[in-house]
Amino acid sequence: MPAPEGVATRALVEAALRDHAAPVRFAGWGLAGADLKELDFHGCEFLRCRAARADFSACDLGEARFLSCDLNNAVCRRTTLSSALFRDCKLTGLLIVSAATIGLTFKRCLLVDAQLQGLSFRHAALEGLDFQGADLTEADFRQAVLTGCNLRDANLTRARFEGADLRGTDLGGLQLADAPRFRGAIISRQQAAEIVSRLGLKVA
Repeated sequence: MPAPEGVATRALVEAALRDHAAPVRFAGWGLAGADLKELDFHGCEFLRCRAARADFSACDLGEARFLSCDLNNAVCRRTTLSSALFRDCKLTGLLIVSAATIGLTFKRCLLVDAQLQGLSFRHAALEGLDFQGADLTEADFRQAVLTGCNLRDANLTRARFEGADLRGTDLGGLQLADAPRFRGAIISRQQAAEIVSRLGLKVA
């Protein structure tokens, strides 16, 4: 539905959900800083919406689609994100905690400094995701394929990478001491050579 002028209030969002056939398509809505807690957005589409700092805590965003949206520093606490899609979105500082995330998909998104502890990307095909500085503590990347991704300076404490294909990923100056974090992952010859070169060794 068409966007209201300026920043939409919670009342306007509730009216759109109540008065229009579900799922609702929000195109170009201004939702920056909006309190959207506990609303049912199941299956809704958000297109080019500006929702920086919006609070989606305890919302149902199952099967929702976010396309070319600004969600910098948005909050998803105890949010249902099952089978949700984020594509071409700005998600710097996004917080996802205690959320239902089975089937959650990101494509070509900026996730710099995002808080994604414990998130599962297992078996996922990840394309163009910038995780620089993100908190990926205990994240699960097993059997995932990462293409054009960036893990530079990310917190990978207890993250799992068994069987992950990292050949298309910026690992950010990987040192030999960092190698245990990527145990079982697949890296390229060039990445391996860079690790060896930092030890002052030459491969003949």
